[in-house]
Amino acid sequence: MAILVTGGAGYIGSHTCVELLDAGYDVVVLDNLSNSSEKSLERVEALTGKKVKFYKGNILDRDILNTIFTKESIESCIHFAGLKAVGESVAKPWEYYENNIAGTLTLVDVMRQNDCKNIIFSSSATVYGDPAEIPITEECPKGQCTNPYGWTKSMLEQILMDIQKADKEWNVILLRYFNPIGAHKSGIMGENPNGIPNNLMPYITQVAVGKLKELGVFGNDYDTPDGTGVRDYIHVVDLANGHVKALKKLEENVGLGIYNLGTGRGCSVMELVKNFEEANGIKIPYVIKERRPGDIATCYCDPAKAKRELGWEAQYGIREMCEDSWRWQKNNPNGYEE
Repeated sequence: MAILVTGGAGYIGSHTCVELLDAGYDVVVLDNLSNSSEKSLERVEALTGKKVKFYKGNILDRDILNTIFTKESIESCIHFAGLKAVGESVAKPWEYYENNIAGTLTLVDVMRQNDCKNIIFSSSATVYGDPAEIPITEECPKGQCTNPYGWTKSMLEQILMDIQKADKEWNVILLRYFNPIGAHKSGIMGENPNGIPNNLMPYITQVAVGKLKELGVFGNDYDTPDGTGVRDYIHVVDLANGHVKALKKLEENVGLGIYNLGTGRGCSVMELVKNFEEANGIKIPYVIKERRPGDIATCYCDPAKAKRELGWEAQYGIREMCEDSWRWQKNNPNGYEE
């Protein structure tokens, strides 16, 4: 029996494939390569010495999903596939709603027709909106999302909860990620964004490698210790291991499970820059810019429930995240492109 990993060639997906294969699972990947590279899967195979079955296609394509479920013995699905750039979602809401929501509805329909009713959904801390409490627990009420990307995550959580409520054969785990950074310690796998990065760490590493002139810091007048936004940065390998633990939980017929995956510690933008500079001996020039609409001051979680129920907790600190991110970028200045 195999695990279907949608979006498995992407940043979090590829690192999760490594951990799944190392844990003894067979892996089947579906990815349309719109924001990823098939070369990441070659690196997965090189690191693990195991094969990944790869299908190139979109979760909106019912035919390719039917082909996968006909040819492969799929036991569970880890669902990463989705458009994920906050700013782009504001400019292209229809594309985000169609791909993320209609695509997931298609995937879930094909799953149930093939009697596969186990899914781990890649959700996000964005569902909390401007959180009612810090640190954020899973009991914190979901908030008003500030962009279409966030709404797709929030709506899909509700859809999956409703499906599980109506049919108790479903096991659904919603993993609410905080801010994944870092890279595999080998330096051969990491975050490989198309075009100008939307996330902080790849922007820092591209400044460090000379591809970008300076880092833009959006706002230094927040109610935080140094005025810059505070987030819960988590090493991507810790995040990947969280999915392996969640799969074990699915085997217990969990019904519905909701977990925050973060370190439980807030780190400001300037603190991250300082750690990167100290860890790698590189100065990062930056310029302060206006706040971005929809950004909040502080967002970090209480990960106690994941520790208690999944036996999972983050192992890596900020310094290791910075070192691993730079090792990847330095060794692969153009990402997966030679």
